[in-house]
Amino acid sequence: MKVVEIARKLEVTADTVRFYTRIGILNPTKNYANGYREYSSSDASRLRFVLSARQLGFSVEDIQKILGHADNKESPCPTVRRLIDQRLHETEQRFQEVKLLRKRMREAVTQWSKEPDKVPDGDMICHLIEGFSLQAEEE
Repeated sequence: MKVVEIARKLEVTADTVRFYTRIGILNPTKNYANGYREYSSSDASRLRFVLSARQLGFSVEDIQKILGHADNKESPCPTVRRLIDQRLHETEQRFQEVKLLRKRMREAVTQWSKEPDKVPDGDMICHLIEGFSLQAEEE
């Protein structure tokens, strides 16, 4: 399969296929007659695995570690379990941060709906943001 064919088969862009090839996750053979890279069904399976892992929040570096175990005929499962625990913890932290940001944004919307517009005066650029920042620091 050529780049476009594997991309179409897995419903990704050709650039996605090229990216994973460039970083060494996919290793197509080169057709010396025409210079094209030829992807095998194994490459397609490997890319399908990568796409599934990305949907679960694994980073490219994580995937490279997992594939390294598999390529060495070692079970990647212990590494997968450890990494998913880490990614879940990181996601929980980001989720809490986003919830806090949402709360601040809602407070800003409520507060700013009662405030007049003002023109910058040299010391102040936008009194809405600047006043909100000062209020947040005081709390």
